[in-house]
Amino acid sequence: MESSSEARDPGRNGEAVAKWVHEIAKERTDAEFELVDIKDFNLPLLDEPLPPIMGQYSRPHTKAWAAKIGSFDGYVFVTAEYNHGVPGALKNAIDFLFREWNDKAAGFVSYGGAGGARAVEQLRLVLAEVQMRRCATRSCSRCLPTLKTSASSSRLPTTRNLSMQCSTRSSLGAAH
Repeated sequence: MESSSEARDPGRNGEAVAKWVHEIAKERTDAEFELVDIKDFNLPLLDEPLPPIMGQYSRPHTKAWAAKIGSFDGYVFVTAEYNHGVPGALKNAIDFLFREWNDKAAGFVSYGGAGGARAVEQLRLVLAEVQMRRCATRSCSRCLPTLKTSASSSRLPTTRNLSMQCSTRSSLGAAH
């Protein structure tokens, strides 16, 4: 699963980047990949009455989000960097759940200020709290061109110089 994190940004460069990553990922034959966009789940600010660690979700949007996230063995988070951190929509989406993230692989593709490195740094800390297993870090600051206002897939590189290596037994991005 790739997760585009700019759910509420009208310029959404993340959608083009996520589609590019998804096309590369689909070339693998040892896993299945699905593009999941947070925007499609219309998650409000966390509104569950009980903490996610209890797993007693009461809202339909939370139940739908939990079912989707729970169906994967791993994730590739495609994220921008805003103000040295993770976009609010992504943090909120992670905070909605707990058990669904546990012991699953997490990889990262980031862009923005400093290549998105600070967003990934913050994201790694957040994911550790929901007990995810991170992939080894591969810096690829020159893989993506500088994205301006609306990125289109024609502006993204066609080279296959993006790679991720997992340090977990889970198959990154493989659906159950």
